[in-house]
Amino acid sequence: MSKYLLEIGTEELPYRFIPSAINQLKKLFEDFLNDNKVGFSDIKVYATPRRLAVIVDGLEKSSPDEVKVVKGPVKKVAYDENGNLTKAALGFANKNGVLPEDLYVEDDYIHAKVLIKGKSVVELLQQNVPSLVLKLQGSHFMRWADNEQKFSRPIRWIVSMLDKDEVKIKIIDKESSNVSRGHRFAQQSVIVGSPDDYVELMRNCCVIVDQDERRQRIIDKAHEEAQKFGAEPYYTDDLLDEVTFITEYPVPAVCDFSEEYLKLPEELVVTVMAVHQRYFALYKDGKLINKFITMTNYLGDDFENIKAGNVRVIKARLDDAVFFFNEDTKKPLESYVEDLKGITFQKGMGSMYDKALRLSSLSRTICNQIGVKDSRTVERTALLCKADLATNLVFEFTELQGYIGADYARVSGESDSVAEGIKEHYFPLNAEGETAKTIEGQVVGIADKIDTIAAVFAEGKKPTGSSDPLGVRRAALGIIRTILANNLKIDLPKLIDETLLNLPVQFEGGNIVDKFKKAAGDCVGRVSGKVTDEINEFIVQRLIIYLSDKYSKNVLEACASNKNPLSDLADYIQRVKVMAEFNSTEVLESANRVARLLKEPVNAQVKKELFNLPAEAMLLEQIETVNASDYGDYLKQLVDINPSVEKFFNDVLVMDKDEKVKQNRLALLNKLKQKYDYICDFSKI
Repeated sequence: MSKYLLEIGTEELPYRFIPSAINQLKKLFEDFLNDNKVGFSDIKVYATPRRLAVIVDGLEKSSPDEVKVVKGPVKKVAYDENGNLTKAALGFANKNGVLPEDLYVEDDYIHAKVLIKGKSVVELLQQNVPSLVLKLQGSHFMRWADNEQKFSRPIRWIVSMLDKDEVKIKIIDKESSNVSRGHRFAQQSVIVGSPDDYVELMRNCCVIVDQDERRQRIIDKAHEEAQKFGAEPYYTDDLLDEVTFITEYPVPAVCDFSEEYLKLPEELVVTVMAVHQRYFALYKDGKLINKFITMTNYLGDDFENIKAGNVRVIKARLDDAVFFFNEDTKKPLESYVEDLKGITFQKGMGSMYDKALRLSSLSRTICNQIGVKDSRTVERTALLCKADLATNLVFEFTELQGYIGADYARVSGESDSVAEGIKEHYFPLNAEGETAKTIEGQVVGIADKIDTIAAVFAEGKKPTGSSDPLGVRRAALGIIRTILANNLKIDLPKLIDETLLNLPVQFEGGNIVDKFKKAAGDCVGRVSGKVTDEINEFIVQRLIIYLSDKYSKNVLEACASNKNPLSDLADYIQRVKVMAEFNSTEVLESANRVARLLKEPVNAQVKKELFNLPAEAMLLEQIETVNASDYGDYLKQLVDINPSVEKFFNDVLVMDKDEKVKQNRLALLNKLKQKYDYICDFSKI
């Protein structure tokens, strides 16, 4: 078995491209080797800002020989009247390198078994590797020199080796060799003896090619430096990913900034450091301190210039923040609500001011549904929740929307519950993010998300596989998680109807009377037409996807088919839980048999006087005993009456010749079906 190394050295790659390139290269090499039936044991892809490397281990020396059946001329063309091979048949044999006597007839055509010799892996690599690399996709690919082909960044060197031998290839304008390059501040000509040496050889030249090792080094070094001050570093996965892919040998440097900046909102200072400058903020005893760590890609002992440069940058950024903060807080947060009239929410759906008014109305409706008697703080939160979008600070740091609004609300003298609600109404920020804890954040957050979903669907811009307008998938999941986490009893279908009716209707031309008529018609059409159904179906599907990690999809769909789960999510979850543990095949068979007989609903009442057999009366009596409020007990009752159901089917011919008797028996089964349907649609399981 052999090992192959490919290293593509480049100018600095965009860090967002690198994770995608890792996945693409692994898949491209796997497909290439599998398609050519070349065995291998493992493929590893390494990446730094200046190189992409692939190491294929356990590689076979060649592709296997293959016998291929080739179809030739039809029999009557291949043989003459004397049964001898014609020129056409002999030409077919000669073309495929087989003897005439090896030809055979199958399905009235002559065939030949042709031996195709396998290719050496060196030949396959030389023929395919350049095209594999050029199949990589990403944004902002470029040309350089006079080349027509594009790549993410100019290629500066290539290493291509099978064991200890070079495999000569050329990609765009660069030919391969066995010479790599180390860190920019270390050795530049590094001879690679074999793929086995590569990772350690690069490490000795201050290049950690393994991105997982580099990421862990960043974490370890950050903690090591932070502990010198009794602190803990703050970082997110996004920050770690970015720093990992902009360094080849991360080295920490600790910098200071003025304590005066700690008077700014904490989220603002941390965001400036982490998001804008890729710094690791430091916390001591749960409080932000005036130090940060920057991960350098520098080799040496003199960090003074690096530290000074980073301090100048952070000071400038925080000075801007101080200026914006001081300017914004010269007037109360409420005064920015009027400015929202100048910010468009979505084309055709009014301004952010219009949205704020809609959120106030929807929040009041939700409060009524969940029994909040005093909704003043909720409505106040709804009115102010988007006001910070009109401030200078959020315009500069958009990712801080909500957080800045909360701080400005406190500065303006709003209650803590309103301030927290403004911040939390955006929660959860992602699929795993925390949900709102305050009732203000929960209610306004649900109102905000349902308004966004309704606006997108009403404009016919529902999400597709490649697009998600205004993040409606995340919004739907946020609604679901907020309701379930806080056990809120909200009738979402009714809320969707009200939301659609509240949306603006824009059109041109016609007199004022016609405009009002059209507006009314459009609003009613939204609720009674396909838009409502589309939104319901969309949220239900997000619900099923969200719960599919814990429960069977069949159970989830069965419990969603008999009644709209959005009317009461808590009720839906209870039904799903008991059905997930249900294992009575007898009840399932009975329920499905009833469903097959009742292809159409039966509206007739059951008449006891039309009973002819004891099994009919027994079944009716048993059906009327099923009425438990607890779903677990309810299922047990369905199991208990199942012998009577089975006896009914054994003793009674449902499709009796007497039409009245038949309809009465169908009505009896319809009554039974209603009992099954109360918990789920058994036909889906």
